[in-house]
Amino acid sequence: MARLAQTAGLTDIQQEILSTVRDFVDKEIIPVATELEHRDEYPQQIVDGLKELGLFGLMIPEEYGGLGESLLTYALCVEEIARGWMSVSGIINTHFIVAYMLKQHGTQEQKDHFLPRMAAGDIRGAFSMSEPGLGSDVSAITSKAVQDGDEYVLNGQKMWLTNGGTSTLVAVLVRSDEGHPEGTAPHKSMTTFLVEKEAGFGEVRPGLTIPGKIDKMGYKGVDTTELIMDGLRIPANRVLGGVTGRGFYQMMDGVEVGRVNVAARGCGVAQRAFELGVQYAQQRHTFGKAIAQHQAIQFKLAEMATKVEAAHAMMVNAARKKDSGERNDLEAGMAKYLASEYCKEVVEDAFRIHGGYGFSKEYEIERLYREAPMLLIGEGTAEIQKMIIGRRLLEEYKFQG
Repeated sequence: MARLAQTAGLTDIQQEILSTVRDFVDKEIIPVATELEHRDEYPQQIVDGLKELGLFGLMIPEEYGGLGESLLTYALCVEEIARGWMSVSGIINTHFIVAYMLKQHGTQEQKDHFLPRMAAGDIRGAFSMSEPGLGSDVSAITSKAVQDGDEYVLNGQKMWLTNGGTSTLVAVLVRSDEGHPEGTAPHKSMTTFLVEKEAGFGEVRPGLTIPGKIDKMGYKGVDTTELIMDGLRIPANRVLGGVTGRGFYQMMDGVEVGRVNVAARGCGVAQRAFELGVQYAQQRHTFGKAIAQHQAIQFKLAEMATKVEAAHAMMVNAARKKDSGERNDLEAGMAKYLASEYCKEVVEDAFRIHGGYGFSKEYEIERLYREAPMLLIGEGTAEIQKMIIGRRLLEEYKFQG
């Protein structure tokens, strides 16, 4: 086990889970990741392997067939998986956000119906907030649900849906104005619907279309899609928690878990970039010695390792805070912001250490260089994180004069 990014105070079970996942990453993911990524191919064999390991049920309570593990265990597993290939961690993350939202906010019937099959990996989750015109401004959602007897009719277009094609359950956030007086704050008139669908593209159930994969610079292999609702009818018992108007809070609770996940991904990608940089620096020779012996490269390695260590510590802190039942939006925002920024910098330094070879598709660092930017945007941009951090700091340090 490498010296960097160690976590103190783990139980024997946590260490065993992490050791198993790291072993799987080294043997089953790293050797094939770059080839699959260049082909933009869904990693079915890897996903099947993770299903066999029970990873789709990692945080789902034992009473529903899961392992009942903590957010910390989950985040450390994500860090390991992202070290192998970040796209695979995306396949698991969306699934877990939906499972977490069900566990925290679902009705008993919803939990009983979905969680056992989600724990087994037979149902794959995705969640959908964003729309083509709104980016991070969730309060500007225009897609809408209108009640019609015992059903709701949903219309609108959603965007940036990770696992849009392969998922079979999507938590969709829409506006639902019924029962809310005129002038109600936008975030108080939103509802999360649990939408079951077939896997695949095209019309996946009446009134619901997943047009196809969006072609991306990086983060390939995992499918990112739009979702179009045109007269989509959903029964009232598929409103998450059974009550309308709570959707915004439910989604934000899920996104806090997601932000810890994105921080963990940043840590994993940065670790891999450091590993590649430090190895290459000892193999490549210039002016009669390994480039690792040049002070300029040693300074780079020192900075990279310090960033890997700092990001990991903040991510672990944010996960532990959520596990203790405390509010963690400040810590999750800080961890996500720092880990994604440091990841980009560590990857770029590893890229520079590789010189011209870093530009070649033959070397793994080329893939990481295209993957890192997604972390600057996913689960809220750096600017959104800074807004959250700033507001929370002003709450905590309110001037008493």
